[in-house]
Amino acid sequence: MNGIITTWFEEKGFGFIKDENGDNRYFHVIKVSNPDLIKKDAAVTFEPTTNTKGLSAYAVKVIPESKYIYIAGERIKLTAIKSFRIYYEDVPADTRIDKENTVLSIGALMNSIKPKSDIKPGQMRTLKKLIIETLHGTTLTFTEDEIDVDDTLKQLKSIK
Repeated sequence: MNGIITTWFEEKGFGFIKDENGDNRYFHVIKVSNPDLIKKDAAVTFEPTTNTKGLSAYAVKVIPESKYIYIAGERIKLTAIKSFRIYYEDVPADTRIDKENTVLSIGALMNSIKPKSDIKPGQMRTLKKLIIETLHGTTLTFTEDEIDVDDTLKQLKSIK
């Protein structure tokens, strides 16, 4: 099961994890495989259990923070991100993804199996795009057809 450490009492050696169901679970440092990584808001995996006092966790493993973020098959070093922003562009409604040069993601696959509405010739649609500029001068562009732009933006804001 996955969770987030919500409370950590280092001097006492225990804390609490909010699991993926929203329940709080007690854990003790002796049940953690990598105790040096324990900190508030750290992501963890664990085995759920109960004890006489309620919900608890054992076989806890703190997930190390990554130095990279993966977006639509691109590995981007977090310290190399100079800026990121969202913008909207009007494109022809019948524009499809260039499958020769794009790593298909769940968003792209879902877009290709959605029932299509009747598209009139010349009809336009507004496409949300995420632009990431790196310190190396690279500009990466991702569209809402490839990724969940809002979720990716939320991830970027949480790590920058």
